[in-house]
Amino acid sequence: MSKKRLTGVVVSNKMDKTVVVEVTRKLEHPVYKKYIQRSKKYYAHDEKNECKAGDTVLIEETRPLSKMKRWRVVEVLKREVIAEETLNTKESEEV
Repeated sequence: MSKKRLTGVVVSNKMDKTVVVEVTRKLEHPVYKKYIQRSKKYYAHDEKNECKAGDTVLIEETRPLSKMKRWRVVEVLKREVIAEETLNTKESEEV
């Protein structure tokens, strides 16, 4: 049986070698037939500490690594780029 793979967005990387990934899925409401979004957070192992908040990553199911970690980061699909405008505003606030 193959391991499950999910794609999500990193919402936190404050822990050492651990990231919190939010995976969003769409499902159809059984009565109203409208598509709604449901999201779930997974703790994933990031061996190289390369993920930053906002990155889109691919995670894969693995053996239990700790009390809450059962996933590991396979690859970073898209990096979050910090806009120059936010950098300029931070620099002006510091002055």
